[in-house]
Amino acid sequence: MTETTQTQTMPPRGGGRPSSSPEFRVAMDAWHRLRQDLFHDAFAYRSLPPMKMDGLFTSRISGRPREYVRWTPHAMVVAAGLLSLTISTSASQGGGEVAIILSALLALCPVLLTLIRPVGAFWVSMAATAVTGAFSDSWSDWPWVAGSFACHLVVLTVVALRTRPRTAAWMWALTAAYGLLLESTIGGGHYSSNTGPFLIISAMALLAASVVNIRRSAQREVTAQQTVTEHERSRRTLLEERTTIARELHDVVAHHMSVVAIQAEAAPYRVENPPPELEQAFATIRENAVAALTELRRVLGVVRAEDYEAPDAPQPTLADLDGLLANVREAGLTVDKAVTGAVRELPQGVELSAYRIVQEALSNTLRHAPGASARVEIGYVLGGLGLRVVNGPSPEVTLVKSTHGTGHGLTGMRERVTMLNGEMTTGETEDGGYEVTVFLPVAGASEADA
Repeated sequence: MTETTQTQTMPPRGGGRPSSSPEFRVAMDAWHRLRQDLFHDAFAYRSLPPMKMDGLFTSRISGRPREYVRWTPHAMVVAAGLLSLTISTSASQGGGEVAIILSALLALCPVLLTLIRPVGAFWVSMAATAVTGAFSDSWSDWPWVAGSFACHLVVLTVVALRTRPRTAAWMWALTAAYGLLLESTIGGGHYSSNTGPFLIISAMALLAASVVNIRRSAQREVTAQQTVTEHERSRRTLLEERTTIARELHDVVAHHMSVVAIQAEAAPYRVENPPPELEQAFATIRENAVAALTELRRVLGVVRAEDYEAPDAPQPTLADLDGLLANVREAGLTVDKAVTGAVRELPQGVELSAYRIVQEALSNTLRHAPGASARVEIGYVLGGLGLRVVNGPSPEVTLVKSTHGTGHGLTGMRERVTMLNGEMTTGETEDGGYEVTVFLPVAGASEADA
């Protein structure tokens, strides 16, 4: 107990300084932020990037003028530097030639330095202000002579636009401390100081620059969030389409496996006095079919929603396409169908996917081109099935477009085509319409079948 008490009452290391006090922590935190913003890598190379051409007006510029407009920020900084140089030269006419050249360079160089080393340009501007004030013989606008006034104001504004608002606050505070220090030590009340007007004007300029910077950062964050949201929405839509395809194929495969199991169970009774080996073989086939069906239902059952109910009728095929076209015509779409090649029975998965592709393509026509006519072409060709759904342009009439659907119908179609190792192309037609062309390969298709 005594050791514990002694340990708790021992003074902290470092001579007992109250390093854990709130005031000390606030001061140290402010010092670390100041070092991070204005001292750490102050002269690091950070070139001003060209302007983005995605604005309301800039996005409409094309060709060679677009390349020039991209460098507008750089041109504005150079123009501001030349303006500072002109002001400095005009205010130094009464001095010597060396003083005029020196003041002009000290008014121009810090502004140009903001293009590549913004934080370093602030420190150079502070030093240039002191040098210009020391060589100036005009004390009516002391300590910010005309050239330094314009130069430092431009530097503060450009650096504030290129850095965070906290850096702008630090620069203004150091500028105020510098001006008040010179005014209280060297001025001594004998000169007319312009520190107050400069601090007011610079505060207004930094506030405007910080607002622009904050708005620009907020726009970047919103754009990034929208990109992430769109990616997640596309991913969710893709998973939903795959889930729908898995449900439909589950019903197809389960039907075939059930038929295999029933036929394997009934096969021995179709043969008079079947040998034991044959009975055992059919029994093994039936057991494997039942086991596969059970495993299929167990694995694919996880993709069924809680409110999902298996369809009472078989999954649709191309033989049911006329009923689909009749429903579409009742919805107001004029659609024709053309079939080429010898019609033959295809695997049920191909038939189902072809039906769904045509269904989604016609739904997109109703949704995005109301009043247009459509045409469905089905070609039974060697090696597979060809589909083409094309619609004309929407007529120039006042129609209310359908708002149903997710707008991701092409995703579902591509998923079905990819699942069957097929090919799919989409695009606008020459007359302003839209077409979807699909080829679904069919294994085992021969020329005789075609």
